[in-house]
Amino acid sequence: MQMSTESILVILFVGIVAGWLAGKIVRGSGFGLIGDLLVGIVGAFVASWLFPKLGIPLGTGIVSAIIYSALGAIILLLVVRLIRGVGRG
Repeated sequence: MQMSTESILVILFVGIVAGWLAGKIVRGSGFGLIGDLLVGIVGAFVASWLFPKLGIPLGTGIVSAIIYSALGAIILLLVVRLIRGVGRG
């Protein structure tokens, strides 16, 4: 999978928005604004790689990208918080 500079910039922008959105949706012992944004960026990259591999169409447009990236960020936030919670117990 080869990405252009523009697609990487879009993923970064969408990841920031998705991280903020995921931080608002997944509440609890948060990572703070910067942590949620970083998780959102990673979640956006994961979503842009994983959803096409699973055959889930991303659609077109920035709104579709934000929705799927937010889903990737939410899943990633839940996994990280689950792992972080297991380490405390």
